[in-house]
Amino acid sequence: MTDDIDNATEVFVGYRELLFSVVYNMLGSVADTEDVLQEVWLAWQSRSVGSEPIDNPRAYLTRMAVNQALARRATLSRRREDYVGQWLPEPLLDGEPDGATTVERTEAFSMAMLVVLESLTPLERAVFVLNEVFAYPHTEIAEMVDRSPAAVRQIAHRARAHVRARRPRTQVDPRVCRAVTERFVAAAMGGDLDELLAVLSPEVTLWTDGGGTGPATSLRPVHGKTAVAEVFMAVAAAGLDGYHVGWRTVSGDPCAVVFDGDAPLAVVVLDVATDDTVIGIYSVTNPEKLTHLHNPTR
Repeated sequence: MTDDIDNATEVFVGYRELLFSVVYNMLGSVADTEDVLQEVWLAWQSRSVGSEPIDNPRAYLTRMAVNQALARRATLSRRREDYVGQWLPEPLLDGEPDGATTVERTEAFSMAMLVVLESLTPLERAVFVLNEVFAYPHTEIAEMVDRSPAAVRQIAHRARAHVRARRPRTQVDPRVCRAVTERFVAAAMGGDLDELLAVLSPEVTLWTDGGGTGPATSLRPVHGKTAVAEVFMAVAAAGLDGYHVGWRTVSGDPCAVVFDGDAPLAVVVLDVATDDTVIGIYSVTNPEKLTHLHNPTR
């Protein structure tokens, strides 16, 4: 039995990063992803003791993780009905020391893309993530979600069309994103209205997620460069003494982490358009979503 458990542990650990990546991209929450993986581990451990080996453990574990994540979506949907203000995915920053948040990175799953995926049905999102990001063929996905390959192809087509309609594929050099992010942060924190208006797209939208406990400038999205600039001018006027910025990346996108002393106050991720202006601003200030962040200057 000990050998069975040791072997099961070795296999699970070998695929844990993949499983975390799949589930996180389906749920957008680190805590819920960890809960799902714990359930998968317990089921996998139980299945592995005294049973015949699984021929394809990668497919078997992924199927378990996907189905647990689909079940968890119902709980999340009920929870978000009572959520105060806007809900944004929990920022998962590259290079954090907490190994539990290691995730396979892909440009496809920026904060902006995760927000778009929230508009898909749970099944559409699962199929899209598995097919578009992890390159699972429709036949394998069909087995995971108990649908026919033909049905999965239709779901995948519908999900892709929905995503592309809301977010056409664009690619901006990360160095440009970093430069635009630094320019935006300097203007916003310095109260420079002219510079802020220059860096914002006319169609820019600001989302702020405080969860009812963190600072949030609006319970609804703010649209348009003038309205968004006014929000940041008001924040700057209120005083930002004692705050400092650390630079990180979220799924490959540069972002600013605002610290109040040692405590993380906000993660700000920008969606940069191909003309080097800011088309989307995602500000996460809910303390529960920032507990895994560390101050790089301390």
